[in-house]
Amino acid sequence: MNIENLSDHEEITRFEQALAAFNAGKIDSERFTSVRLQQGVYGQRQQGVNMLRIKIPGGRLKAEQLDAIADVVDEYATRDVAHVTTRQSMQVHFIPLEKTPAAMRRLADAGMTTREACGNTIRNMTACALVGVCPREHVNVATHVSEATAHFLRNPLNQQLPRKFKISFSGCEADCAQAMLHDCGLIAVKRDGQYGFSVRAGGGLGHKPRESIVVEEFIPESELLFALEALVSLHNRYSDRTKRAKSRIKFLVEKFGSHGFLEKYREEFTRTRQALALHPHPKGEWREQTGDEIPGHGAPRTLFAQRQPGLFALPVALSTGEITSAQLRGISRLLRNHGLNMLHTTQDQNLIILNVTKEILPLLRIGLASLDLYEPVSGMNVVACPGTSTCRLGITASTLAASRLSGGSADLRIRVSGCHNGCAQPETGDIGIYGEGKRVHGKLVPHYQMYFAGNGMGGGSLAIKGPSLPVARIEEAISRVKMAHLASGYSSFFVWARSQPKDYFKSLLANLAEVKEEELLSVMKDHGDEGDFRVLQLGGGECAGASQVQIGANFFDAAHERKYRNALAFQRKYPDAVQCNEAILRLIGSGLAQLLGGVRQDGLKDLADQLHRLHPGAITDDFARAVEMFLHRSENSSAEELANFSEAVDNWTTKVAEYAAEADAKLDLTESSLLT
Repeated sequence: MNIENLSDHEEITRFEQALAAFNAGKIDSERFTSVRLQQGVYGQRQQGVNMLRIKIPGGRLKAEQLDAIADVVDEYATRDVAHVTTRQSMQVHFIPLEKTPAAMRRLADAGMTTREACGNTIRNMTACALVGVCPREHVNVATHVSEATAHFLRNPLNQQLPRKFKISFSGCEADCAQAMLHDCGLIAVKRDGQYGFSVRAGGGLGHKPRESIVVEEFIPESELLFALEALVSLHNRYSDRTKRAKSRIKFLVEKFGSHGFLEKYREEFTRTRQALALHPHPKGEWREQTGDEIPGHGAPRTLFAQRQPGLFALPVALSTGEITSAQLRGISRLLRNHGLNMLHTTQDQNLIILNVTKEILPLLRIGLASLDLYEPVSGMNVVACPGTSTCRLGITASTLAASRLSGGSADLRIRVSGCHNGCAQPETGDIGIYGEGKRVHGKLVPHYQMYFAGNGMGGGSLAIKGPSLPVARIEEAISRVKMAHLASGYSSFFVWARSQPKDYFKSLLANLAEVKEEELLSVMKDHGDEGDFRVLQLGGGECAGASQVQIGANFFDAAHERKYRNALAFQRKYPDAVQCNEAILRLIGSGLAQLLGGVRQDGLKDLADQLHRLHPGAITDDFARAVEMFLHRSENSSAEELANFSEAVDNWTTKVAEYAAEADAKLDLTESSLLT
C-alpha cells in the first residue's frame, strides 16, 4: 500500500452495493450497520443524515486535501461545517446516506479514506502536533504513524476487534500525544546512547478512566510493529466480546493485573516477532535534540520556532473545532500562494501551519483574518465534543456550554463532553466536565460532572474527580475555581489543585451543587432548551460498533492466522506454520458449532465429533479429515506435508464461508472469505 494514499475505490463500490441491497431490503439493518461503520459512516441523532469521519493519520493535511473536504461539505452535506476532533480526524455531519459513497470517492481522489474510522477497529493514529518540526523530537514519528496505519488498514486482524483501539505516537519524552490515555502509546526515547521507543498500553477515558502502564521501557525501532501487533492481538484474543462496556483493553489490565497483563503481552510479542520477522519496519531519521522547550500542552498556542532555522509553526484557532468550507478553501489558497503545502490538525481541535518564514507571516495573518480566523488567545483553550447537537449518545449541549466558558487569564484548559464517554477528554483538562442527568426532588436535571488538574502528557496524571453540578451553575462554578487559583499565587493550576485537601473542591462548590426545592425551576433546562431537560432514548450510540456474529469475527481471525502461516512457511518454519492451521481449524470449527447450536469444545477431536452429530455431511467430514491430518502429522513437518495440510484447511474454510453466509443473512464474509 502507498502510505501516502490510503484510498481504495473498489471498497467504495462494494459499500455502494451494500447500500443498494439495504435499501432493497436484501440485508437487514444490523448487518448494514457493521458495513457502514467499517467505512466511517456514523449515525446521528437526526434521522436521514450521517456523519462521515475522515482518517488523518498524525493530523497531517495537504492543501489539496483541504479542498477535497471543502467539496464534501459543499456538495454532500446539508450544513456548511466540518469538525476537527481530539483524535486529529475530521468529521462532516448531515450527509444523507445515499450521498456517502460519492463523498468517499471525492476524498479518495485526494488520497484520504474513511475506512475503519468508526467501529471495532484501530482508529485514527494520533501524533504530536509539531511532528517533524519540533526541536525536542528524537525522530519524526510521521514515518512510523504512516507505516503503522498502512500495516493495519484493511488488515484482517483489525476488522472485528472486540472494541475500538486507539494508538498515539510522540517524538520525545514530553509525550505531547498523551500515551497515558491510549490503548497503546509509543514514545520515542534515547536510552544509554541508543534510540528507540517506550511502549505504554491499557489506558483509556470514558467508563472507568485508567492510566496506561509501561509494557516496554525500551525497544529498538525494528521491533515497533511487533509490539503494536502484539497488543492488538492481545486485545482481540482476550477482551470481552459480550459485555460491551468492559471490552476495551484497559479492562484486561484490571482482569489479569499488571503482571499478568505483561505476561500475556510477552506471549503475543514472541509470536508476532516470529511471524513478522521478514516484514519491513519503519525507519525514521533519528537526531539529537536542538531545544528543550515544550510547546504548551500538546500543541503551541503562540508562534513557535521550528527546529529548522528561520521557520515557524503558526497555530490557527477554531471554535470547538468547527471550520466552514470557505475557510478550508481559503487556507488551502493561502498555503499555495505562499509556497506551503502542509498543516496539522491538533488534539485541541485547532490547526497549525508549518514552515512559515518571518517574511510571509504578516501576509498569512492578514489572509487568515479575512477568513475570520486568528491565532489562539488567552482563555479560549476550550475543547468540546458535538454533544446533543448531533451525537446519539449526547446528554448535554456541550458545544453551547463551551461557548460560554473561558480559561481566563491563566489560559486554563477547559474540556467539555456531552456524556461520560469523554470524547473531549475531560479527564486531561485543567478543568474537565461531562454531561449527565440526575434526579433532584423527583425531576431530571442536567448536570456536569467536574474534574480538576488533568494532564495526559509525560509527568502528568488523569484528573481528580470533583462534584457534579447543575448545568445552569457550571459557569459560576468554573469562575469560582479560577478565582481561587489566581488568589493562591500558584502559576501551575496542576500543582495548585493537587496540593489541596481531598474535599477542597467539594467544599468550594457545595452551595452550587445543592439544589433546594424552590430552586428547581432555575436548573431544569440545558443550554439551548426551551422545554424541560430530558435524555432522549435513541437506541444507543455507535461508539461501541455494531453487534457481532461470532463466526464472522472468527473468519477474520482465521484470515490473520493464514497470513502468519504463509509468513512462517516462507521462513521455512514449517512446524510453527502447522500450528497456525490448527488455530484456523479451531476458530472456524468453533464458529460453525455456534452457528449450528453447539457448545464450546476445546479439543479438535471433540469438536469434530460434535460437528458430525450436529450436521453430518461433506463439510463436517472434511473437517474430521483435516483434524486427522493434524493429529497424525510428523514431528518436524516438511514443506510438502504443510502444503497438503494447508490446501485441505483452505478448501474447507471456503466451503464453511459459503455455507455460513447462506445460513445466516446477518453475516457478511465477503472480505474475510477472500482472504481464506
